[in-house]
Parts: sequence; structure tokens; C-alpha cells
Amino acid sequence: MARIRDALIGALAIGALSAGTPAAAQQLTVWHDLGDTGIAWFQRMSDEFAKTKPGVTVRSLSFPTDQWFGRVIGAINTGSPPDLIFNNYERVIRIQAQTGKVMDLKPVLDRIADKGFLGEDDLRVATYDGKMIILPVQRVQMAMGVRQSWLDKTGETFPQTWEDVRRIAAKFRDSDPDGNGRADTFGMALQAAKPRDLIHMLDLFTFGSGLRNTLIDPQGNITIDRPEHAEVLEEFLKTYTSYRFLPPDTINHSFNEMYQVIDGGRAGIFRVGDWNVRRWDDPKTLNGDFVSGPWPSFRGRPNSVVIGGMRGVGIPDNSPNKALAVEFATFMLGKAAQQASLEVMGAAVRKDLEVGTLSPRSQWFAKAEHRLVAYDFPESVHTWYPELEAAFHRKLLEGITSPPADWKPFIAQTAAEMRAMAQRLRGG
Repeated sequence: MARIRDALIGALAIGALSAGTPAAAQQLTVWHDLGDTGIAWFQRMSDEFAKTKPGVTVRSLSFPTDQWFGRVIGAINTGSPPDLIFNNYERVIRIQAQTGKVMDLKPVLDRIADKGFLGEDDLRVATYDGKMIILPVQRVQMAMGVRQSWLDKTGETFPQTWEDVRRIAAKFRDSDPDGNGRADTFGMALQAAKPRDLIHMLDLFTFGSGLRNTLIDPQGNITIDRPEHAEVLEEFLKTYTSYRFLPPDTINHSFNEMYQVIDGGRAGIFRVGDWNVRRWDDPKTLNGDFVSGPWPSFRGRPNSVVIGGMRGVGIPDNSPNKALAVEFATFMLGKAAQQASLEVMGAAVRKDLEVGTLSPRSQWFAKAEHRLVAYDFPESVHTWYPELEAAFHRKLLEGITSPPADWKPFIAQTAAEMRAMAQRLRGG
């Protein structure tokens, strides 16, 4: 009797399990570096995706950026990749450059009917070495931020020109704008420790001021000693040196150190990415005490907010569930996924989303009524660009560490060195 009872219980358990598990039950895995916020976003998309694909779930794993590179490259090369990868475009470039195994998504995009919100720059950024390696999911807008209470305290309004920035940054440094009675405020917070730290800051001032091509143009010409570019570069370098707007140890600052200065309420002018707004709306940091706008104008040129990146979804060629991964990647451009992207991550690419639940500072980015200009991503044209940029970074650090009496010969010499190196790198 006991054996019969146990057999009946086992049969009932198997039946119950079978009845409760849809035949189509399947899980997709995506790897990213967006932390807990990114995990929450993918969970929300998973819930939405399951409404049209019952039984399908999406599990996301977040890794620190350096680990993400190693894990993705290793997994693809050993035949054990995730179904999808998600990151900034330039990071997916590195995956493709080192593996050659990221799927070309151009045929996938061609089959998507609702894609009119993607512009020429979006599609250009998504393409590397003739392949569309991501579907663009989030434009990364980068504006200049200024503490609103500090503007009020100093009788200033949001700066429009470089002359405005210099005047206001000096006041923020010298006039105790936070009212604590101590000389502990800085005109700006920037970064410089790594090539992408320092050159990224220069990119924002260059493109934001109405110029293109920070260091090299698509034809391979060095740009930094052109008169307009040289003027921006010289003023930029003085910001790190003679103008004394920055913390003295900024040469060692990467993103984390820069954020510490901003989070601590010690900087008056700083970069605001659309993803930063929720952080700085929090009462534990700036409590929304900042206003965003375009980067400063030089010599009357139209100034802009910079699209400084594009986050997107890529699919390894050896994705374990490739067809379903393509379906989910396509879904990420739909309205439900894009609404989730805007609300959770602060960025999207669609223009038909609801923004009423966002803070005024997030709405400013979401409505995007300001002038926008896209960064040129030279590594998508010159695969050797990162090596050139690293050399440029080393040269600029030399100048910041031991500033010359006159920056103009320094810039001319740097341009000559970059031309020689670019010629060597492209095999000329």
C-alpha cells in the first residue's frame, strides 16, 4: 500500500508540475553594466514582453564595466555567450573588434516598420566596420549643469558663452556660494585620469560649442591646431591649470571622483547626463538644485547639448536562443519598452512617450527641445583611433602637469606629433 501511495503522489506531483509550466517556457539572458537600475529596467521589460510571449522571461546580469568586457569576450570565444549584450556603442565595438562575432542587425532593422524616430546619426553610430552591431535603444544626452541656488546667490543666470562660464566659475570658487563660511567650493568638476575621462570632457566643449571632430576628422586629418579648435583646446587646458576652477587633484579624477565632488555639493558647473538626473534629484545629493543647458558658445557659434553616446542591444552570432533574442531586441524599440527605458533609465530614442511623471529636470532631457549634436565616434571610422587618443591624452597630461608659458606652441607641436602617429597607424 505504501508503494502504491508513493507512486500516486509522484504521478500527481509530475502532473501538477506539467500543468503549471507552459510548454513555451524559455529564458533569455542579457549581460550589461547598468547595476541595479538596469536590472530593474530589464525586469520591467521582461514583464511587458511576457504579455505577448507567454512563458518567456528575460534575466539580466550586471557586471562592473571592466569585468563585462572580459566576461563577454571570453564567453563568445568559448561558445557560451549570453543571448544578448547591452552597453554603450563604443564598448560593443571593442567586443566586435576582439571577437568578430557580433551579429549584423541591419536586416533586423529593415524588417521593423515603426522606426522613423531613428535619425541618420543614430544609425551611423550603430554601425561599425560595415555591420550594424547594435539596435540603438537609448540616446545619451550630455548637457552642462549649474547649481541653481549658486546662480541666485551670485546674481547670475545660466551661462551661454565661454566668457559667461569663466566669470561665473570664478564667482563660484571665490564667493562662498553655499554659504557655509568656508573656501571649499569649486567653479567646476571635470575629470582627467584616463583617456576617455579627459578627452570626453574636451569632446563636450568642442561639439557643444558648434565644432566637429575633436582630434581627427573622418578623412584622417588632425583638427586640434585649426584656429577654432585650438581656441577651445587652449581654454579647456587653462581650466585645468591657470584658471584654478577645479579641485587641485583633478588630474587623478575619473568618473567616481568627479561624482564625489558633485554629490558633495562642492562644484558649481559640471556635466549632467540624462541618467544623472535621478541621482541628483535625490535629497541625499543635490535635491534637484541644478539646471541643465547647452555647452558654452565660442565666438557666437550655435551651442548645443551633445549626444555623447548611444546605448544599444547586440546579439552574439552564437547566441543560444538567437531567434528569440532577435524578437526581444526588436521589442526594445517598441513603445512599452521605450517608456520603461525613459522612466527607469532616463533615456530613450522614441519621441511619442509620456513624460508627465518625470521631474522637471528629467522632462527637460526627455522633451529634447534644445539643440542636439551627435559626437562623431571616430573609432567607427578609424579602428586604430583609441591608440591615437591614448597618446593625445598623455600629451595633454604633460601640459597640465607642467603648463607652458604659451599654449599655442604646445598645441602646434602636439598636432604635429598626432599627425605623424596617425600616418604611422594607418600604414601611411
